[in-house]
Amino acid sequence: MKYVATFLVLFGSYLLLAGITLEEVIVGAIVSLVLSVIISNMVSYNIDAKFPLRLALFIVMYVPVFLIELIKSNVNIALRVINPSLPIHPGFVKVKTALTGDFQKLLLANSITLTPGTLSVDIDGEYLYIHTVDVTTADAKASKIGAKFERIIGVIFK
Repeated sequence: MKYVATFLVLFGSYLLLAGITLEEVIVGAIVSLVLSVIISNMVSYNIDAKFPLRLALFIVMYVPVFLIELIKSNVNIALRVINPSLPIHPGFVKVKTALTGDFQKLLLANSITLTPGTLSVDIDGEYLYIHTVDVTTADAKASKIGAKFERIIGVIFK
């Protein structure tokens, strides 16, 4: 099941990014097959019967929220670039997360990093260390950074 799920994700991603000509499908299938064997043997993860449901929930619940946050942070950073009078107070914040699984924490950290103006630097136990362009009060910022992402990830991957 692990090999099949990995192959389907890789092959589907390849087809979305490439094209659907005969040559592309053949190359994509071969590359996805080789990579799925390598990844499945080198990385420890489990694919259970709930995977299709979790994937559907991820697409329906998480992707729209992520895209909205991505647009908001892009606008925020663009405004700071265009208008130099807007404050920039770069610094690090320590964010406590209730997520327990390594994959959940990785997904949260990557989502935070992908939004402009923030960069996940480290995960240490239940804490994420994040660099942000505007740290006015560490406690207020720490509670807000990634909170929407964390709620949805917690529901999908419990």
